[in-house]
Amino acid sequence: MVLKPQDIYVTLKIVAANSRRAPYAELAGELGMSASEVHASVKRAQFARLLHGPDLANRPNSAALEEFLVHGLRYAFPAEHGGLTRGIPTSYAAEPLRGVIAQNGDPPPVWPFAEGTDRGMAFAPLHKNAASAALRDAAFYEYLALADALRNGRSRERKYAQEELHRRLRREGNARSES
Repeated sequence: MVLKPQDIYVTLKIVAANSRRAPYAELAGELGMSASEVHASVKRAQFARLLHGPDLANRPNSAALEEFLVHGLRYAFPAEHGGLTRGIPTSYAAEPLRGVIAQNGDPPPVWPFAEGTDRGMAFAPLHKNAASAALRDAAFYEYLALADALRNGRSRERKYAQEELHRRLRREGNARSES
């Protein structure tokens, strides 16, 4: 089984939901995917050990997920860029990095999105529906932006993204172990 970018998209949605993993149909609606696509993504993520199996309620395997995101994501699913477009900011141009990384005047990376209000350089998301799904879930949006910073950021952006991801995954893991 080979991971697909949408598997990381689904896994990050599960992480963002904290301890509550929604049923496949609900996840599918929130992500703009079919339930069968979500189910297949969860199965591939379990096979790759990014998610625990049903015995552990498909919870994220925080250590493995962090290792993959930090060290493998940019090689497995490299960033694809395009020209100037309207869209939704991502990577260092979105929270949580926007307040930490100074903008240098270059057009920011954006996911192309017709209803977007920002102009920037097109940055292909992990899934075509990422922009609309992220606008409905702020925590999910932040995880996707961190993943994009890891996929394409300069060393400083990657460092901040790695630290923030580490902090969040440890917090999420600790919250789950206490419940």
